[in-house]
Amino acid sequence: MRRLLNTLYITSQDCYLSLEGENIVILTNDKIAGRVPLHNLEGIVTCGFKGASPALMGKCAEDNISLCFMKPSGKFLARVTGEQRGNVLLRKAQYHISENETESLEYARSFIVGKLFNSRWVLERAARDYPLRLDSEKLKRVSSDIKASITMAQSCTSIDILRGIEGESASRYFSVFDDLILQQKEHFFFNIRNKRPPLDNVNAMLSFSYSLLASMCASALEAVGLDPYVGFMHTDLPGRKSLALDLMEELRSVYADRFVLSLINKKIVSPNGFKKMESGAVVMDDDTRRLFFSEWQKRKLETITHPFLKEKLEWGVVPYAQALLLARTIRGDLDAYPPFMWK
Repeated sequence: MRRLLNTLYITSQDCYLSLEGENIVILTNDKIAGRVPLHNLEGIVTCGFKGASPALMGKCAEDNISLCFMKPSGKFLARVTGEQRGNVLLRKAQYHISENETESLEYARSFIVGKLFNSRWVLERAARDYPLRLDSEKLKRVSSDIKASITMAQSCTSIDILRGIEGESASRYFSVFDDLILQQKEHFFFNIRNKRPPLDNVNAMLSFSYSLLASMCASALEAVGLDPYVGFMHTDLPGRKSLALDLMEELRSVYADRFVLSLINKKIVSPNGFKKMESGAVVMDDDTRRLFFSEWQKRKLETITHPFLKEKLEWGVVPYAQALLLARTIRGDLDAYPPFMWK
């Protein structure tokens, strides 16, 4: 297991990143706003429009430091990667599986069963923890429907059918998502999932957290030698990290959704930190993005016991642990891929 290092988050739109020796230098209006040693970093995420120097991008690629560019809204733009060092035999096996629908279906089922299981337990846990504040029977009905969908997913015979089961279950899950928001209801409410663009405060945070989680999954897959662009459920499209999207499915509810809910329910975020653009899109301001990144980093460092490995590890290492299990399954070391199933 690799050591969980730090991620540097650049929230200001006016920052330019450059290289000075073994340090990343953050410049604002041609003045140095900060300097951070590269050897302390695993990744850099920047929401600035001014970009980064070619020297810094080359150094990050050489040192295997992820450099991710995002819009202030949280939409992923690009990611700098270095020379591919993955095991060629592992990647050839991955490509073979991706071209075989029967074999791809086995992996896709595991991803979706993990997603549905975790979505169900987010609802079950909420009903258990807040029985006097929530309509527990309503949540349990949806949970029961999702449980039935798990059984259907385990026995479905095509990826198209599996996508239909996943889509229907996601609609049921999000139909009660607003119930899980217990504080600041006047400004933080959820009616429907919208993402291109997000049209309210909650969707803005969900989209932002999903972008960060997808980047973590892509980095984890590359670290174990897999190609994040060739998936088993999500179809191949130029520039889309299909396998990273596959892998993050099982982590959406327990990692990203619960994180967003905690920011709202603990009143960590304020409605004053969001603004509506002329296009109708809702985005976070710089201070709220900075707070979001800070809390995201704290969440990555929280320790859990992995349900399959039975080892204590940080939340931030979970995508890497799942990528490692996926690689072992593709190599034939495991009979089937064990999805992350949280309780």
